[in-house]
Order: sequence, then structure tokens, then C-alpha cells
Amino acid sequence: MAGSPIVIAHRGASGERPEHTLLAYQLAIEQGADFIEPDLVPTSDGVLVARHENEISGTTDVAAHPEFASRKTSKQIDGAAVTGWFTEDFTLAELKTLRAKERLPQLRPGNMRYDGQAEIPTLDEIIALAKQASRATGRTIGIYPETKHPSYFAAIGLPLEERLIAALHSAGWDRADAPVFIQSFEVANLKKLKSMTRVPLIQLMSASGGPADGAEPSYAAMAMPAGLARIAGYAAGIGPERTMILPASGPATSLVADAHAAGLKVHPWTFRAENFFLLPAYRTAGGPAEQGRLAEEIAYFIGLGVDGFFSDYPYIGVTARASASASPAHRK
Repeated sequence: MAGSPIVIAHRGASGERPEHTLLAYQLAIEQGADFIEPDLVPTSDGVLVARHENEISGTTDVAAHPEFASRKTSKQIDGAAVTGWFTEDFTLAELKTLRAKERLPQLRPGNMRYDGQAEIPTLDEIIALAKQASRATGRTIGIYPETKHPSYFAAIGLPLEERLIAALHSAGWDRADAPVFIQSFEVANLKKLKSMTRVPLIQLMSASGGPADGAEPSYAAMAMPAGLARIAGYAAGIGPERTMILPASGPATSLVADAHAAGLKVHPWTFRAENFFLLPAYRTAGGPAEQGRLAEEIAYFIGLGVDGFFSDYPYIGVTARASASASPAHRK
């Protein structure tokens, strides 16, 4: 159906495979996702790889490698003290000796059976997978990369923007209609990217805090009509934390309507099936790891008019979208 929201596989099908692995991305594609999402961080030799954070002890077996024990260190990342192992202290060849593991074993113990099976993928490998899958399935599979901590990486001499744009150019994905969105929680790097590419940009927003680059006082201010108007000057849409649209208690806000009035798309994050993550109205009996009524939660947001959504469970998102499309209330 024209106008149906896009389904963005959050770190791949990360509810069922270790996140940011080709295993997770491949499964997401099989489940019908329109876009796969790599969070991008650099290696010491400047290669962009997919990890949610540059600190990798929670998502790889690096701690089990005695040859890298001396690499453990502490750093200040966006004002927070972080201790562990960091991608920017490894070459790509060194990172390729590591294996991915499940980040949330308490909530997703079944995913642990895939621990040790996947490498850390590069952006180029993810693009190749998307292109191969597009040819094989006959439908376009896009990528939705996030530039992680761009100010931090620029400050240590590993800026992300040029490397990302070069990879997209090599892929032939530097057009306005390319199957790509670029997202960031910061502002300055999106404005820089605006001058470098015609690919649509998405301003991410959290329910608390503000951009690490200090370009705006808070995400709350950015979500106001005046803030949305400023965003529309450099981005095609916003990616708000979903509680900015539907709080844990109380009615939905006007954010979707306000963003649309500013000419912005709205792609909220993140829809996860476990009770631990679901909004209270959609939880079921059982503990935090029990899966609740995610399809219903997604359907509610579709009813509010979102243009896409991030989910760890793409197949649930695809199913919810299909149900909404079949409903007379959602037909165009």
C-alpha cells in the first residue's frame, strides 16, 4: 500500500540473532525488513564497522583474547567515563579475529547459541549484502546507518562523514532517491552531511538529554514546533524515542502531527517484544524476558501516522503493517 510505513531492522533482527552481525541482517531481510540498520564506528585504520558502541566488551569475545588484554582502557565518550576495549584501538584485521556475542543474554538467552558464529561486519560488507538480497528477492533492501559519537571521532582524527559518503558513492547510493537514510543524535555532523550528500538525513532524538555536540539545549526543545522547523532546514525527518510520541502513561503527544506540519518524516525507535521494553499497556503476564503484545503497540503507532519504525523483531513489524494496511480504517 502506498504510504505504508517502512520497517527498519534495528541492528538487524537483533531480537533473534546477536546484533550488528550478518546473521542478524540476513534474517531481517528474510523477514521482510525494508532497511537494515548499521551503527557505524571506525577502526584504527579508518574502516567503518557495525557496532552499537565503540566499546565492544559487551558485544564481542574480546575479553577472552589474552593478546588484547593490554588494550583495555578508560576513556571519556560524550562526557561519560567508559572502560573496556574500543574499536578505534584495533585494526580491521585485529577486529576480524573477534566474534560477536549476544548483548542481552538475560533477556534473550536463546540468542546465545549464536555466540562465536559471526564476525564484526564492515559497512562495505553490509552494503554488499543489501545489494545481493535486493537482486535475489526483487525488492529493494536499503541501509539506515547511524554515525555514532561523530564529535568524539572527529576529535581523535577519525571523522565518520567522509568515510561514510565515500562508501555510499562507491555503491552508487549518493542520490536523493537512494535506498539510504543517514541518522545521528548530533546536529553539526548532520549539517555537514547535508553539504556532502543528497541522501535524506534523520535527526535522532531521545526522551531525555540533548545532542552531545551542544548544538541544541535539549531534545525536548527540538521536539517543539520551532525546533522542528530548524531541523527541517537540514534533515528529512526525525527519529524520536517512541515515548516522545506515546508516554508510558497518558495520551499521545502531538509530535507526529507537529513534525508532519514541518515537512518531516517520523521514524520512532525502538519496538521490542520483551515486557522489559514494552510500554505498560502492551505487557503480558510473566517476567521481563517474556514477550508481550508488540504487534499491538506497533499498530497503535501506525495509527498515529508514523512513516516508519525501528524494531528488533522485523517480522512482527511487517505483520503489524500488513494488518494495518488490510484494516478499512487504514486504507487510502
